Amino acid sequence: MAIDNFIPEVWSARLLENLHKALVYGQDGVVNRDYEGEIKNVGDTVKINSIGPITIGTYTKNTDITAPETLSGDQTLLQITEAKYFNFQVDDIDAAQQKPKIMDAAMREAAYGLRDVADQFIASLYVGVASGNTIGDDTNPVVPTSSDAYDYLVDLGVLLDEDNVPSDGRWVIVPPWFHGLLLKDNRFVASGSSSADQRLRNGQVGEAAGFMVLKSNNVPNDSGTKYKIIAGHPMAWAYAEQILKLEAYRPEKRFADAVKGLHVYGAKLVRPSAIAVMTANKS
Repeated sequence: MAIDNFIPEVWSARLLENLHKALVYGQDGVVNRDYEGEIKNVGDTVKINSIGPITIGTYTKNTDITAPETLSGDQTLLQITEAKYFNFQVDDIDAAQQKPKIMDAAMREAAYGLRDVADQFIASLYVGVASGNTIGDDTNPVVPTSSDAYDYLVDLGVLLDEDNVPSDGRWVIVPPWFHGLLLKDNRFVASGSSSADQRLRNGQVGEAAGFMVLKSNNVPNDSGTKYKIIAGHPMAWAYAEQILKLEAYRPEKRFADAVKGLHVYGAKLVRPSAIAVMTANKS
């Protein structure tokens, strides 16, 4: 049985589309993806430049202004450190008359698996949060209730305010149980302005306390305790990815069609003061 009509470019695009739609931590609007560029392999480095402050002077009529200052800044390196793959086969007997459906479902499942691993990797970067931008800790986690869960979101927002983090574009990612507490508070129900269509996309479940609220089962936690509820702005961290390889082949010792793919990516917390983290236990 030959592999008919296999077009690597089409399958690769489909895989990336599924990955982007399914991610929570790695989606546009939560993480900065502007630095992806041309990634060719694991170990590649993406250089991120930032400009330092510019001096503002007072103009006096008929007086020369100062000479132009030389711009200063820093360079941060985002390394592509992760390489994950999938490799599956569909036996010719199983594929009989159903190959397109089986292959399509398998590709969606592969995309989900890659998404899940990358999502958890990005979420793990919370450990670099700036000192002072935390509420609770592993020793003394807070225990939110339906009466104060919304208030804790306000407190996270204040931490970001104090670090001059822009108000527009802020997000917070919560576990399902915390979202359940918010649903019992009229302040959240009244402020959630997302349409029904938006609520089904990318984990978004509403808006509250100046945040786009997203729900995820990948919120870092310690066996069901010490959940790390992260709030922040897309400028806080950067993510770059690439599907490097996608190949269809016939295994030498099988009567089957097989597909394998290689996904490389990296992420970095480039502005530790642009996130705030709350450590919380279920009530």
